Amino acid sequence: MPPSERAEESAVQIGALVPLTRPGWVEAGRHLLAGLELAVRDVNEAGGIVGRPLELVVRDTAADPQRAAAAVDELARLGVAALAGEYHSVVARAASARADALGLPFLCSSAVLDALTEQPTEWVARLSPPQSHGWQIYADFLLSAGHSRIAVAAVSSVYWAAGVRILRDYLAPRGGTVIELDLHALAPTAVCDELVDNRATALLLLVGYPEPAVSIVKSVRHDERLAEIMIGAPAGQPEFAEWATLLGDDSAAIPFLRYLPERLTPLGARVETALRERLAEAPSFVAFEGYDTVAVLADVLRSHGADRARIAESWPQVAVKGTRGQIQFSRTPGISVWQWASPPIQVVDRDPADPQRFRIIHAS
Repeated sequence: MPPSERAEESAVQIGALVPLTRPGWVEAGRHLLAGLELAVRDVNEAGGIVGRPLELVVRDTAADPQRAAAAVDELARLGVAALAGEYHSVVARAASARADALGLPFLCSSAVLDALTEQPTEWVARLSPPQSHGWQIYADFLLSAGHSRIAVAAVSSVYWAAGVRILRDYLAPRGGTVIELDLHALAPTAVCDELVDNRATALLLLVGYPEPAVSIVKSVRHDERLAEIMIGAPAGQPEFAEWATLLGDDSAAIPFLRYLPERLTPLGARVETALRERLAEAPSFVAFEGYDTVAVLADVLRSHGADRARIAESWPQVAVKGTRGQIQFSRTPGISVWQWASPPIQVVDRDPADPQRFRIIHAS
């Protein structure tokens, strides 16, 4: 057998689920994959998994739950030790269900939907904070900024519906009102009329990207009646460079959730430099999530081997220094998967004086 085939045979494989084509959020997928690949390179340069190389087997989910579920089936047949990745919550939910059914460990990088599985599972763990936690912090920010009449421009989705419910349940007892605008019935210009009629002081974009998010922002920004309204995007649409490219000055002062600490760990600072070189732009928090995913799985594989059941049993023993802090998993009430107990959460926006620069305006 040629040496190249022996090396391939001896590699420890991780299946990577990443949105790389539309309608997936391609820019998020590119950053996620950059983080995953950089971490694999670092692991292999440090000796691999007890002398065996670590290898990614990448599959494009394209934000399609059925495609993701089929990819999980394929990767399981190919013999990967575990799954990593995914950005879109509804896709991660489909992947989690298949991973649970097949007994395949899945470390979800960047999807926040609380209910990734219908029932509690031992097979799935997650790095990003649950939506209920992050969006409550965002609601706190809204209240502290003086917003009590909050309109949400929402499209039909399990993820967006969960966001509306979290906001309403948290804000109502604290004097806040959530006004839901159905984008299936309203054009972007009609959204402006609804905001005026409802005396809203804030509009949250619970919609797809780039459209209709970009068109709504342009309509609101250029309506003189709405000069004082705050636009927000808790799901993070303004995180990526394309947002500033598409909207220019209109891209600024739109607060969103970002999962970074005020200061990266020493590892994080080194990884940031390498990611910037790899991406040719500033890395998003999603790239760090990708790196941390492989860092955790590599640690587990070194300690427990590539047996799937042993990997899943190891989640509560994980203690890994990641790019954004110490990573440990625990059971969180109402969350069906193993959850990183304390991921960092910030509310940030793009600086109106320089839309390429981010400002931290609220933190957990």
